[in-house]
Amino acid sequence: MQRRYLTAALAVLALSASAASVFPQDGQISAPTPQAAPAAEPQFPPVDPANFTSTTPTKDQVDSFLKATWGYDTERVWQVAAIQKTAAAGISKVQVWVAEKPSPQLGNFSFFVTADGKHIIAQDQVLDFGTRPFDNAWHTLQQRADGPSRGATGKQFMLVEFADFECPHCKEAEPIVDKLLQDFPQAHYVFQSFPLVNIHAEAFTAAAFGQCVFQQGGKDAFFKYAESTFDAQTALAGQGADQALRNSVTAAGLDPDKVTTCAGTAEAKSAVHSSMQLGIDLNVDQTPMLFVDGRGLPMLAVPYEQLKKIIEWQFANDK
Repeated sequence: MQRRYLTAALAVLALSASAASVFPQDGQISAPTPQAAPAAEPQFPPVDPANFTSTTPTKDQVDSFLKATWGYDTERVWQVAAIQKTAAAGISKVQVWVAEKPSPQLGNFSFFVTADGKHIIAQDQVLDFGTRPFDNAWHTLQQRADGPSRGATGKQFMLVEFADFECPHCKEAEPIVDKLLQDFPQAHYVFQSFPLVNIHAEAFTAAAFGQCVFQQGGKDAFFKYAESTFDAQTALAGQGADQALRNSVTAAGLDPDKVTTCAGTAEAKSAVHSSMQLGIDLNVDQTPMLFVDGRGLPMLAVPYEQLKKIIEWQFANDK
């Protein structure tokens, strides 16, 4: 069965998918006709030195980047086909053949590397480039992810979730978080509020209530509040939003009047805005989004066993 990417912007991240069905032929290099023999190993075309007109990035740098990105998948193989100059000074175009063993079918995709060598442009996304492309985001999260936490106290291995209390997919993700923390006891999990205010009318208020619950009752109270709020999601989106939030505060063992007053303060609202800004700075554009030591993954886009495989790979490389 063929698998598909959720969005073209995630093509370089290659979270899933059969390469030949995902990467569009771009007209720059042509795939050979697959042989009829079943289960043949993929065979890449010979590398043509004429396709390497730019000296930056080097082929080794591209290979290191792709290994950091794709190394968790032992069935994926690739070959850098071209690194070319473009009309824009300093910007190079990289083209890559990719396949999934044992299929002989090939696909190709391309991306641009910026003049400073620090970023790539893939479809409509600007992503970090390098041997360790997730480190910048990881360090940012180590410094700024200050939401309620579970699991290990140290921040060597981090799972940071950006979530919206009114988002039904975030509710679906909660059991996944529980399972991840069982499978990865070394992980420091952080919940960061990211209310999608353009589509969820009560999400910001729910996040402000959660911030106040965290301040007044600590992380254990917050996660009780979160569970109750997700359970009452239908009421949150309807006419009973205020009462639903008060009920969730009560379920967390706190005084709903005190939390309601706190949620209206500039301090509480500022904390939610700060969490939202962290997500914006990391290019979060959907929820739930999980960062694994800085590597962003749409949580429900990845089957659990594959998600587990990616986390194992990332943590092993971040020791």
